[in-house]
Amino acid sequence: MHQRSAWIWVFTGAALLLALLSLCAGSVPVHPAELLAALRGAGPSTVQIILWQVRLPEVLTAALAGAGLATSGLVMQTVFRNPLAGPSVLGVSSGASLGVALVLLAGPAWMPLPLPAEAMAILAALGGALAVLLLITAMDRRVGGATTLLIMGLMVGYLCGAVVSVLQSLSGALALKGFVQWGMGSFAGLDLGRTAWFAPPVLAGVCASLWLVKPLNGLLLGEEYARSLGVDVHRTRRAAIGITGLLAGTITAFCGPIAFLGLATPHVARACVRTNDHRVLLPASAALGAALGLGCDLVVRTVGAERAVPLNAVTSLLGAPVVLWVLLRGRRWSPID
Repeated sequence: MHQRSAWIWVFTGAALLLALLSLCAGSVPVHPAELLAALRGAGPSTVQIILWQVRLPEVLTAALAGAGLATSGLVMQTVFRNPLAGPSVLGVSSGASLGVALVLLAGPAWMPLPLPAEAMAILAALGGALAVLLLITAMDRRVGGATTLLIMGLMVGYLCGAVVSVLQSLSGALALKGFVQWGMGSFAGLDLGRTAWFAPPVLAGVCASLWLVKPLNGLLLGEEYARSLGVDVHRTRRAAIGITGLLAGTITAFCGPIAFLGLATPHVARACVRTNDHRVLLPASAALGAALGLGCDLVVRTVGAERAVPLNAVTSLLGAPVVLWVLLRGRRWSPID
């Protein structure tokens, strides 16, 4: 147990190291000594502006988004007993995308509202995610099992995607370009003020998932056995849906739809810690997710210094091989083994 728990500290140390590298690396390199001086409020004003207004918000966003997506992915894989489930499996991310599409692609309809376009997009994404979350929660009261709910969530996602496609076909070139750029995902769009709005719901979702450790361990053995252990399966599933909706909706609203981090990270963490005990696996997945989020952002910032590299291209290059590995190795990677 102690040897497996050591991986939590390894992943946390990797995240801290990558955070330090991210603060120093970029189009304008910052020496560690200058970084320490800027953190104390001293040193050149240019370095302080780069640190406090650009890189520190981006580092915090990448770490929080990675941890949140990894946590929600692990919870979904356990609740639905499906190693290919992820935070977008219930259509929450698709609902957020639909909300943004309604603002960016049908912009003239919202012009009378006295809000900036960026604020409208964030509110619309949160509203779309919340609407899908409420719909899925209502469905959970009527369906009998997790598999049916999973299929319904996928269908809701397809419906949202269909509406987005129709809006894209009817929109102008400028609006379509803005929506496509949002869909590429980015950790770089927040300043410290918006990070203060982004961080609390993500931290709340990650912390709330820790209360589900025992029920999730019970669900590993099947719903019937979990009930015999005193686990309220429906209540646990609804709590998991709520946590996933909070995490996926918030992250999608502020960062765009981030691909593969939530799906692939729990499998990498599981392969390292070699246990399905959520007392170890959950914090390990969150710490590894933070490290991978920072790593992907560092690649985007360094490789794309001259020409922008889409964040989702980097996360897909990382996550797609892991998913293929899951499929090839079959049940040995399953969260119920």
